[in-house]
Amino acid sequence: MSGTQKALYLTSRAGKWVVGEAPIPMPGPKDVLVKIISTALNPLDWKIVDSRFSSFIPSYPFISGTDGAGIVEDVGADVTTLTKGDKILFPGYFNNEQGTFQQYCLVPAAFTAKIPYNISFDEAASVPLGLATVVLALYNQDPKSDKTLRLTPPWAEGGTTQFAGKPAFIIGGSSSVGQYAIQIAKLANFSPIITTASPHNTAFLRSLGATHVVDRSLSDTAILAELPKLTGGKPLQFVFDAISLPDTQVLAYQATARGGTVVYVLPEVTPLKQEGDGKTVSRVAGSVHFPGNAQCGEEMYAHLTEWLEKGIIKPNRVEVLPNGLAGIPDGLAWLEAGKVSGTKLIARPQETP
Repeated sequence: MSGTQKALYLTSRAGKWVVGEAPIPMPGPKDVLVKIISTALNPLDWKIVDSRFSSFIPSYPFISGTDGAGIVEDVGADVTTLTKGDKILFPGYFNNEQGTFQQYCLVPAAFTAKIPYNISFDEAASVPLGLATVVLALYNQDPKSDKTLRLTPPWAEGGTTQFAGKPAFIIGGSSSVGQYAIQIAKLANFSPIITTASPHNTAFLRSLGATHVVDRSLSDTAILAELPKLTGGKPLQFVFDAISLPDTQVLAYQATARGGTVVYVLPEVTPLKQEGDGKTVSRVAGSVHFPGNAQCGEEMYAHLTEWLEKGIIKPNRVEVLPNGLAGIPDGLAWLEAGKVSGTKLIARPQETP
């Protein structure tokens, strides 16, 4: 397939988002070309405009987008697992051939999962980055990676029994990553699973596997006082901070028991580790494309269709933006302003005017 397509470009650092034309790329031997039906917006997409995350951008104009779902349009010569017409979900990456803010993109076949009958394209697009952020933080076994706990994954022997009955505390349960952290904790049989969120999200988060939802507006002192009551006095050896702003990082570290582990999804703003407390601080690199993440990413995608079909992993709730790619800049502004809660914003590139 050849020709041009519509794409959303970031014109320069601190520049504007503009819909323009891009060539439709040709797949390499291990790639597939995907017609993108749905793409999800992530906080990273507004942060790369003008922040330390701008270093991810190789050149301008740049096509962002790290979550996608669509239909296989063409396959590389070595691809045997997919054929034209297959419906798949997949992660985008930081180059113009693999970004998902366009109508067609490339993706390595190994980083794809077929979409089961019970999941829509819009829902499927909410899964890749958020789920991988959790899975890679916990289960990546690559010895070269320093951003993983190397826990036994749920697809390996002992992965669903090793942590049975041990409490987990997840800060920011209604965020996209927080929702997947709750579900992975449930899959690993952590118990109880405690999370912070606004009270109106309580029923929803319990449906994902949370056993207790603590009002996120409470003071750190009040939350820390509540945790031992909810764990039955068991020490919190596992804390996952799905927000990782300065205040939540402090809460996460304080909540972690001596010898326990806390995971941040963003870099530490202020180093909190104290000598002699035995606590481990880990920060995830959430893309399966990053060096050292590929094998764990492939293993996750090998199980993902089954997880979705059986309801082991449930997608985020979604809100579809109007006007395809042209609606993304407004959506990113809403994310930056903190106006999105409990849902994943979705754009449909094929509906671009």
